[in-house]
Amino acid sequence: MSSLAIVGFLASLFSIMNQFPQAIKVFRTQDTHSLSLVMYCVVVVAITLWLVYGIMLRDAPLIWANALSLVPIIYIFIIKMKNTILGIDKLSI
Repeated sequence: MSSLAIVGFLASLFSIMNQFPQAIKVFRTQDTHSLSLVMYCVVVVAITLWLVYGIMLRDAPLIWANALSLVPIIYIFIIKMKNTILGIDKLSI
């Protein structure tokens, strides 16, 4: 495996893993008070665009990394939206 492939694999792995600890914490506590709704809106759009870009390029590693990254990000976003709509969290930046 080339050094380029190793770096790409590690970047994909860490991109996929970066939101799982936060998602696990949100799952256990349902607490999203300290999370920014605006930031999660931006992240959902950004990762979705990277996914579309990967699909357009037919780049499997890019597709898989971004598709899997969206799982915890969308989960957190949904819980944050629910908490905001229910008035548990304030609508803030």
